Amino acid sequence: GLWKQSCASLFAAGWVGWFVFQVALLDVDICGPSIPKMMGLEGEQVHQSGSGWSPVYVEENLGVMSVGFLLSSPDDAVIWRGPKKNGLIKQFLRDVDWGEIDYLIVDTPPGTSDEHLSIVQYLSAAHIDGAVIITTPQEVSLQDVRKEINFCHKVKLPIIGVVENMSGFICPKCKNESQIFPPTTGGAEKMCQNLNVSFLGKVPLDPQIGKSCDKGQSFLSEAPESPATTSYRNIIQRIQEYCDQRHFQEEKII
Repeated sequence: GLWKQSCASLFAAGWVGWFVFQVALLDVDICGPSIPKMMGLEGEQVHQSGSGWSPVYVEENLGVMSVGFLLSSPDDAVIWRGPKKNGLIKQFLRDVDWGEIDYLIVDTPPGTSDEHLSIVQYLSAAHIDGAVIITTPQEVSLQDVRKEINFCHKVKLPIIGVVENMSGFICPKCKNESQIFPPTTGGAEKMCQNLNVSFLGKVPLDPQIGKSCDKGQSFLSEAPESPATTSYRNIIQRIQEYCDQRHFQEEKII
């Protein structure tokens, strides 16, 4: 969903307290790499150094890697079978000089395919904190998300929680709320209750989010007073609290 740009930006901003986090954003959507455009990095290229590939940096503390940086044109089609995709993902994890980072955010395509299996397999020894699953309120989307939750359970990948994106639209003039994607079966919150999964929050539909992504600008900077910005901040805070608690429990076990 369109929330990934603001997610990475918020982590990198270190807006909880004064600490500035070192963040890496890895785009493993091999056939549809949208991260370069959304982060304002279209046209950038990956450089080789003695320590491996160097990520492309949005800020000093926000590095990005995507197959989009390896294409001669953003319109080039990547027509690869599974083994070639898996090989590139392994190379991104093994040969990219990420440096010391606090968070590695992995953007995956929808579904439960090669990319998801590869990430879970290659990072198994790193003890992944968990998956954040994004959905929209309507049942057609929730059907797919239930499959993704089942996938996480089968591969023993913790689920941090579910975010409901495009959750209602508040008219900036009349302030009335419209359900563009009606939650006919109760939406993500009801699904989380039924499946015993954490519900992280709702991000309302805001046209400025799409505009910011198309222009490669930070939505948080462009629309700091938007209800969506408040939702992003609350959701990211919950994710950080989950990760902090998980690391604390691991340290106690060690």
